[in-house]
Amino acid sequence: MSMHLHHPSLSLNGKKRGKVKFRNAAEAQRARDLDTSWKELLKTQGMEQDERRRRRAMSAEPLSYNLTTPVGRETAHIPSRDTGHSGAVRTKDIPRYTGTKILGIGTMHKSNAVPVFSDEEAHDIATMRRG
Repeated sequence: MSMHLHHPSLSLNGKKRGKVKFRNAAEAQRARDLDTSWKELLKTQGMEQDERRRRRAMSAEPLSYNLTTPVGRETAHIPSRDTGHSGAVRTKDIPRYTGTKILGIGTMHKSNAVPVFSDEEAHDIATMRRG
C-alpha cells in the first residue's frame, strides 16, 4: 500500500542502472577500447561469453515431465469412513446461563453491559446519574 514511499534500496527488484556517462570523449573512448581488448583476450583464451552460454544451453537435456505415479507409491483405494449418520452435521448449542446467581444484565454507561446479582445493585444502576 505504501511501497511508493520507500527508497529504491528497499525494493526487492534492485536498482535500475542507467546509461554510463563519462567525463569526456577521451574517457568514453578509453572504456570502449578496454572493452574490446577484454573481449579479444577472452576469444584468445577460448572463453567467449556468448559462445560459452550457447554451448551450455544446447548441452542441457530438455525437460521432460512425467505425470504418472512414481514406482512404489501406488496406494490402494481407501474407502471413506461410514459413521452411520446421514445428512448434515449437528451444530454446537448456543451457551445459555442456567444458574440462579445472576438476576439479569444492566446497562451502566454507553451500552456497557454489567451483570446484576442483587435487587440493590439493580436499583443503584437504575438511579445512577447519566452523564
